[in-house]
Amino acid sequence: MAAKLKKGDKVVVLTGKDKGKQGEIATVMPKDNKAVVEGINIAIRHTKPTAQSQGGRLPKAMPIDLSNLALLDKDGKATRVGFRMEDGKKVRFAKTTGEVL
Repeated sequence: MAAKLKKGDKVVVLTGKDKGKQGEIATVMPKDNKAVVEGINIAIRHTKPTAQSQGGRLPKAMPIDLSNLALLDKDGKATRVGFRMEDGKKVRFAKTTGEVL
């Protein structure tokens, strides 16, 4: 099945502690059905100092379930993603505006 959300997409969080926040997808994990969004679902990771890093309490973006994310259309509103054929190619489009993504 084709991916509805991809790396680089602008998304909004639908549920959870970060509800309403917007960000850009940094990585997608299709097997786990999760994605890491920059600035969303931040956890504090305690790391030991090494030769390369100072260590300490470092903020890290944790994965969030894909079902809790919605794509933003050109108007900045949450939209669902659909697929259609154009010129023999399968393309993603925003259901609210019909615009190809």
